[in-house]
Amino acid sequence: MVRQIDADALKAHLRRSNWSWVKRNWGVYLMLLPAMACTFIFSYMPMPGIMVAFQKSNPFAKYDLASLLFKNEWVGLFHVRRILANNFVIRSIGNTLYLSVLSLVVGFPAPILLALLLNEIRRVRFKRAAQTLMYLPHFVSWVIIGGMLIEMLSPSSGVINQIIKRLGFDPIYFMADKFWWQVMFVVSTIWKGAGWGTIIYLAAIAGVNVELYEAARIDGAGRFKQALNVTLPAIMPTVSLLLIMRMADMMDVSFEHVYMLTNTYVRSVSDVFSTYTFRMGIERMEYSYTSAIGLFQTGVNFVLLMFANNMSRRLGGSTML
Repeated sequence: MVRQIDADALKAHLRRSNWSWVKRNWGVYLMLLPAMACTFIFSYMPMPGIMVAFQKSNPFAKYDLASLLFKNEWVGLFHVRRILANNFVIRSIGNTLYLSVLSLVVGFPAPILLALLLNEIRRVRFKRAAQTLMYLPHFVSWVIIGGMLIEMLSPSSGVINQIIKRLGFDPIYFMADKFWWQVMFVVSTIWKGAGWGTIIYLAAIAGVNVELYEAARIDGAGRFKQALNVTLPAIMPTVSLLLIMRMADMMDVSFEHVYMLTNTYVRSVSDVFSTYTFRMGIERMEYSYTSAIGLFQTGVNFVLLMFANNMSRRLGGSTML
């Protein structure tokens, strides 16, 4: 009985402490309200639209809650069976996973390496200039980047092929060759996102205890060993969390990126989930089918998220759940 009273008293004390903390920091929660409102409006209010994936769509029908519940014809898992039986869907799934894994293996370490290199720069002006130049591509639209790549890699007038010709080699059709298209996709992904990705890692590096570096110097460790044995282990929790978040987006390849670079010659390797959904939903107006595709994509992302989270927990890293 005494233990039960003590437990109840402890719970009441914790509730009072939490409420008093909220009252003291009410400004923080006030700042959260716009983000919470946007999340509710754009992420939770459209949730009833998931029912379209189990209905027969009519592109000219008025979609409201009453229609979703009572008027539309229910077809169950018909569209899900269409997904699993469609060779184009299977191909787009394979291309999506392949490009995502390729970008993850090659591109995920890039911002970590850049952050470690930037951290070693001691000239403040040069460091700021380098950071700014690396951040800039993030703010450039994929439309502009796609046009730049197509012009630079043109076999007739592109600057890259002009150099190749002057060296005595035949021009390379980068954007029409399946292998080189995948290479250019990964390279452009790293070029656009690596600099921006260093922001979080630099913030994590800034929080490393300076005494650890001093102890490493006393032990005779140079700059490289300090980065390898002090900086890198200190930011591993951040790396684990970002890796989990990246794994959760394995089925989401940027539509603008692929759409700007793809063409009929490489469609067998460039047709991903987002471009296939665009063709079926916007061009053919098969809303139920594309809703089922989106729901299937979300389910796969959730499975990958749980897998990455469990692997991180088993390896002793940070977890999200």
